[in-house]
Amino acid sequence: MKILITGVTGFIGQNLTKCLLAHNNYNLYALVRSQSDILQIDKRITLFEYDSDIEKLIAFFKDEKFDGVVHLASLFLATHRPCDIHPLVHSNIQFGTELLEASKATNVKWFINTGTFWQNYHDEPYNPVNLYAATKEAFSMIAKYYTETSSLVFSTLKLCDTFGKDDTRNKVFNLWDKISKNGDTLEMSKGEQLIDISYIDDVVYAYELLIGHLNSDNCQEFQNKTFAVTSNERMSLHDISKLFEEATSKKLNIVWGARDYREREVMIPWTQGEVVPGWIQRHTLRDAIKKTVGNN
Repeated sequence: MKILITGVTGFIGQNLTKCLLAHNNYNLYALVRSQSDILQIDKRITLFEYDSDIEKLIAFFKDEKFDGVVHLASLFLATHRPCDIHPLVHSNIQFGTELLEASKATNVKWFINTGTFWQNYHDEPYNPVNLYAATKEAFSMIAKYYTETSSLVFSTLKLCDTFGKDDTRNKVFNLWDKISKNGDTLEMSKGEQLIDISYIDDVVYAYELLIGHLNSDNCQEFQNKTFAVTSNERMSLHDISKLFEEATSKKLNIVWGARDYREREVMIPWTQGEVVPGWIQRHTLRDAIKKTVGNN
């Protein structure tokens, strides 16, 4: 199966490609930018440097005849400034639309989009937490045109928060691991918000299953469907910190309530998501924290 993946240099992209390559039945291709750090990309992945010339992109699609596209690349900004509007729209709407155009033109069978729980503030069908979430919703709406005018099957996998070993992002478990080692104090909000966070292996498993479904005879059942990767161990940020301490045998010096909740803080993550058929959470949060941080 020939699959094109975007965002392969990101945390999820690196782990997904590693998983798919291990099966030996996928030919993987990746779109990269000229400024992308490609040193860590597996040499078995064929790279195509995209310079925003859509005619070259379509020609590349025609040459390779992809079965499917997994679209992971996006620009995430929790808050934006006026100067951020163009890059957000370009990265999260225009680039994806160019991929859809190339997919339609070359009869790609399926397309997996990556969404976010932040499209569903207050657990509503659509209420964007921020402009980033609004651009993600806009792209999924644009995709409706392409599914109505071609045989392309489009599915979305929505993620909340993710973590795992060798994650270099500025995520909460990394911050906690750091202060547990150096003894620093971290100021946080009251910690009452419910957290839905998934271990990277469970996230990759959802993509892997969805790819399998889309490559089956039942692929039309997944047309314009949205699925979620969600934890069955949702708990408050404050309670997760206690679990983190127990799992790692480390003490966290956190000053709870020292910071205000940010504007449009998500207190209750989206609950209406349907999981990919056959998917289950295979790692408990405690075990996943141990695998990620351990006692190092």
